[in-house]
Amino acid sequence: MAELTATATYVQYWLPSVPAWIIELVFLGILVSINFIAARLFGEAEFWFAMIKIIAIIAMILTGVFMLINHSVTPLGHVSLTNISHDYILFPHGIFNFIAAFPMVFFAFQGIEFVSITIGEAKSPHTVIKKAVNETLFRILLFYIGALVVIMIIIPWTSLSANSSPFVQVFKLAGFPAAAATINFVVLTSAASALNSCIFSAGRHFYQLATEVSKSSWMYKMFANISSSGVPAAAIAFTASLVLITPIMSLTTAISSVFTIVTGVSSDMYIIVYTLTLVAHRRYRASADFLPNGFIMPWYKITSPLTILFFGIIFISLFFIPEDIVGAIGAICWTIVFGGIEFVRQGKMNLNNTN
Repeated sequence: MAELTATATYVQYWLPSVPAWIIELVFLGILVSINFIAARLFGEAEFWFAMIKIIAIIAMILTGVFMLINHSVTPLGHVSLTNISHDYILFPHGIFNFIAAFPMVFFAFQGIEFVSITIGEAKSPHTVIKKAVNETLFRILLFYIGALVVIMIIIPWTSLSANSSPFVQVFKLAGFPAAAATINFVVLTSAASALNSCIFSAGRHFYQLATEVSKSSWMYKMFANISSSGVPAAAIAFTASLVLITPIMSLTTAISSVFTIVTGVSSDMYIIVYTLTLVAHRRYRASADFLPNGFIMPWYKITSPLTILFFGIIFISLFFIPEDIVGAIGAICWTIVFGGIEFVRQGKMNLNNTN
């Protein structure tokens, strides 16, 4: 929902008079159709979406390196490595603002587990998934950290503006007047890519849940099916129907407010989901089902509790950020209500099995 909201924002850069809900319906329709046809077409679309992002990042990094080698001078001063450390201050706006930035950073990376969700459609999962996960981490270091270094080489950190993309600021200083429109196109494809991945991921998650319930259940009968094109069409359609909430929200609320509400609630819920995933992983490692020859989390006895602690700190910080309090409370209520329902259901199932 958040990504769909973002696509409307980016398209309105060129078409400000077109209502957000129309743009959202068009994008949702196109991407759902791609997911309906075949997993191969989804992969093809993701390839080109990713290629656009990668080209933009590499172009910016190369631009920065070129400006550094040529000792370029911008209205903000010389392009230099010293810009990174000049006037360096740890937590210049206070430790609270530093911690308060983590929820939005967390949101930017949520869904990274999608890399492993493709395991069910990989020919050699033991090899492919391990390679994909490791390469994802390497590319984050290269493209994200590398881009940040280049940005700070060109623009002193004290001069970075929060009013526009740092990519736009870099390209404008490099003498590229169409930077804003170009980067807007790049982030549009990025949002579309994320939405495309979410539809793929959520559809498969729901299909998997449907296969784990009783065969007499309505959920199994409706959603535990694969279409002739080899995709869980019913689960994808159900996912898309939930995302339709976004255009409805856009009819009554300012689009920026919609984005804030959706990103807040989803991010806060994701923190709980990731924490529970780590807890489940620890129980799995201690169970008889553990496979020691799989793709093992390194030093999990140390890294796992540290990660859980980190997620806990992020979640607690939400209650000190006014705009995140509602989302945090909503995430807790959601967990208690649906977790309680599932706890009762599992209890009844165990009781019936015992009898």
